[in-house]
Amino acid sequence: MFYNIVKYLIQIIAKIIFRIEIRGLQNVPTHGACIICFNHKSTLDPPVIGVFIPRQLVFMAKEELFKVPVLGFIIKALGAFPIKRGAGDVSAIKNALSILKEGKVLAMYPEGTRSKSGDLNQAKPGVALIATRAKVPVVPVGVTGEYKLFHKLLINIGNPIVLEEYYNQKLSMNKLQEISNDIMNQIKELMEVN
Repeated sequence: MFYNIVKYLIQIIAKIIFRIEIRGLQNVPTHGACIICFNHKSTLDPPVIGVFIPRQLVFMAKEELFKVPVLGFIIKALGAFPIKRGAGDVSAIKNALSILKEGKVLAMYPEGTRSKSGDLNQAKPGVALIATRAKVPVVPVGVTGEYKLFHKLLINIGNPIVLEEYYNQKLSMNKLQEISNDIMNQIKELMEVN
């Protein structure tokens, strides 16, 4: 209930402030678990982009955000969970796998952090690790435009990436990195579509 109220309010505000165009909504699975992967350019990405995806998203968020008094309470109430950046966070991976096992939608930024320049950073292997272990599709999303008053913001949702050939395999870190890079390349292609 709280999620839906916040989602509705942010949608109204975002539609007033930005000129938002969404393409490919039909590519988001209507049921079952999946991972939605965005490029990360702004702190506004989670609330603005998340509210236009038709299903409730569960975000991984850096643990520092949970320590900010009001913000921490809100993001926790919206279903986000913390991740320690800079090292493999086993508990965050277990949380992610548990969320997907429940049939929910996990939102991730393959870069692991925001790109202040707007250029894509290299993907981290985590998205491939979680997707192949959970046996779920990855939906790439390319976001372009500026978070400026009345500027166009394009949210371009690509076809789900199914990694079935890697299920039940013990994958090396190099292979996981390669798969994550492929996902990042598809996000880049979506960003280049006008």
